[in-house]
Amino acid sequence: MPEASILGIESSCDETAAAVVRSGEKLLSNVVLSQIATHQPYGGVVPELASREHLRAIVPVVRRALYDAGESYESIDAIAVTQGPGLAGALLVGISYAKALAFALGKPLITVNHLEGHIHAVLLEERQKGDFRMDFPLLALVVSGGHTHLFLAEQREGAWGYENIGRTRDDAAGEAFDKVAKLLALGYPGGPIIDALARHGNPQAVPFGLVQIKHHNRGVPKDRQTPHDFSFSGIKTAVLRYVELEGMREVVATRQKALATIAHPKLEDVLPLCDRKTLDLVASFQRAVVEDLVAKTLDAAREREVRTLFVTGGVAANSELRATFEKEAAMERLPVYFPSRKLSTDNAAMIAAAAYPKFLIGDFANPEFSAEASLALR
Repeated sequence: MPEASILGIESSCDETAAAVVRSGEKLLSNVVLSQIATHQPYGGVVPELASREHLRAIVPVVRRALYDAGESYESIDAIAVTQGPGLAGALLVGISYAKALAFALGKPLITVNHLEGHIHAVLLEERQKGDFRMDFPLLALVVSGGHTHLFLAEQREGAWGYENIGRTRDDAAGEAFDKVAKLLALGYPGGPIIDALARHGNPQAVPFGLVQIKHHNRGVPKDRQTPHDFSFSGIKTAVLRYVELEGMREVVATRQKALATIAHPKLEDVLPLCDRKTLDLVASFQRAVVEDLVAKTLDAAREREVRTLFVTGGVAANSELRATFEKEAAMERLPVYFPSRKLSTDNAAMIAAAAYPKFLIGDFANPEFSAEASLALR
């Protein structure tokens, strides 16, 4: 297969990212500029602020990615950009810049689904290790702040095709982590701080059960319902009720006031402000979410006779999720693969890697394409 150096651009949410990947498997550079400090005071991503930060960062980030890779605008073979899903305004920044570059340089432009990018993050790193064997059917759990999806993947004439066999009906898993962290005044983003604090609590202290959902939810068309769907709004509500019933409001308010005086709180700032009840609640919440993700994913894997499992996306960086999947999948004799923590969160290396199969078959973008905030992966 011909070699190709592809410049990837990612701006779907709150990271401005650019990377250069050669032939879908050799990572030459990977630059990510995070906006956590911008959104931290609000406890979540503010779309308008995200778009403005992307506008400020997109040019220097791309220049740095090319410099780190030892490439130039002229030497790259193609440009890849995230088309969706994501925040419309944020996506448009990356798309507009990618279109301008492609036009000015006369380079082919490739659009990539953000979710497919997360799947190819695993492939990118496993191929770099060498001697990677991938057996189909392949099941991918993409779990992040905005997404919780199960995809059956296959290769179709050199490209990849996907069947969505499970999705969240309400909150994504990462969103639930952020909302619970905000409810308990633990800081933003919620995933890393909850993961760190959970190690200090008893995961069995609060008896949260596996999240149960109905197969015919109101507001969800029947043709979009699957037997392997997720739902995390219930566990979030259960945490809220526990806080109220156990009289934890005062402790939360005290912690919020104390952390408000610290510009960028770290674990060593938050941990001393958490009593035993808070730590047990956090550990029990994480345990319930992890058990739900693992149980439903492995149930789908058994039903579809899956031979390879990918777990990817921002929540795939969670230490308990990784450990539980490794243990449970081993009992099923099912090989499970994760991206490194660096490539679990949003990045452009995954976008450039996912673009390579499209480059090989000449699947280039129509110049008239635009951002699609709810772009489906097929």
